[in-house]
Amino acid sequence: MQTLIIPLVPQLPSLLDSTADRTAWVVTATLLAGGVATPVMGRLGDMYGKRRMVLLSLGMLVAGSVLGALSETVGPMIVARVLQGLSAGVIPLGISVMRDTVPADRLASATATMSASLGVGGALGLPAAALLAENADWHLLFWVSAGLGVLATGLILWVVPESEVRSGGRFDLVGAIGLSVALLCLLLGISQGAAWGWSSGLTLGSFAVSAVVLVVWGFWEVRVERPLVDLRTTVRRQVLLTNIASVAFGFAMFAMSLVLPQLLQLPTETGYGLGHGMFVVGLVMAPSGLVMMAMAPVSARISRAYGPRTTLMAGAVVVACGYGLTAVLMSSVWHLVLASSVIGAGIGLAYGAMPALIMDAVPASETGSANSLNTLMRSIGTSVSSAVAGVVLAQMTVSLGGEPVPSQEGFRLVLGVAAGAAVVALLIALFLPKRRASVLG
Repeated sequence: MQTLIIPLVPQLPSLLDSTADRTAWVVTATLLAGGVATPVMGRLGDMYGKRRMVLLSLGMLVAGSVLGALSETVGPMIVARVLQGLSAGVIPLGISVMRDTVPADRLASATATMSASLGVGGALGLPAAALLAENADWHLLFWVSAGLGVLATGLILWVVPESEVRSGGRFDLVGAIGLSVALLCLLLGISQGAAWGWSSGLTLGSFAVSAVVLVVWGFWEVRVERPLVDLRTTVRRQVLLTNIASVAFGFAMFAMSLVLPQLLQLPTETGYGLGHGMFVVGLVMAPSGLVMMAMAPVSARISRAYGPRTTLMAGAVVVACGYGLTAVLMSSVWHLVLASSVIGAGIGLAYGAMPALIMDAVPASETGSANSLNTLMRSIGTSVSSAVAGVVLAQMTVSLGGEPVPSQEGFRLVLGVAAGAAVVALLIALFLPKRRASVLG
């Protein structure tokens, strides 16, 4: 769902008979909806059943996909993308179901694979979406998404049992509204800051409202009996540091998705662009997704032997090396395939370790909420990455046919910042407890 629309972005104004400013919300709407839905669905899963919330999320995915397939104008399409974004809680909910239902000797590998799928789906979805967009009616993208959602729903109903671990209690509606407002303002400011201007009243106002609401929300959460997010659990050393590291990893992972496609598509006249189409971009990015999936069992084995802290640190080192490699090797397709695969390997290691670190530090009744918050931290990292890269590449340009395009130095700076984010994650991981995670057996 994250990469589904990317091949269509340049054509959206003509396809939906609207302006570029309005069609940009087709992308932004999914980000905002996912940011709100992830923590809310995690808490609802803990209270009323994780499998039930997975099915509800998939139902919204199917509904959004069908609406998108039937849409011809921008309004319905934005609604469709909101519904698709509301399904973002599936990944952390799925990890939480596994903790409650999967045998201990299989749990580490299962959760690592599920966590890595967050990157795998994006990497493999891009070439598939590009292929369909270039060779068929664009509505087919959404029909295929609806079909996959129906298939997933059927498999969940057939295979996955409902977890008996529930916290019960009354849902914290006030907390949900407060966190939703804070996240909406934060993500809106990050995603629209470049368009509005980073010093504009709208951008600064969004950040200010987010900060104020977040403070008030925090005071509410520590006083309510059944909070949406148990802040006492969240500030535990292992949970807090893992979430901060997740922001850094989210930043580092998304930089690859921002830089490599542009390098591949820029004209060869620039001296560093490779002049390929979106389908080739997808083929170049796809191996990184396969590597992420392949590294999931490796991540689990390292975590069992040395602890998830070591796995997280190893992932950070590999990601930093991958970005350093990209800064040097960017002159041919195989260079970028190699570099993105190395980065994918590091992300696969790290993403496999994060659920283990989280689940080792929280009770089973709070697994859904805790994993959802961790997933949200990664999403915030990707949003910040997009904003930072956008600013850098907009400022560091060269002229091509009278039009500004990002310079090679700008790309290298973004890659360097992403490598720095991975190093920050490594430094944070150094302060995690050294004991092995009990959930790994």
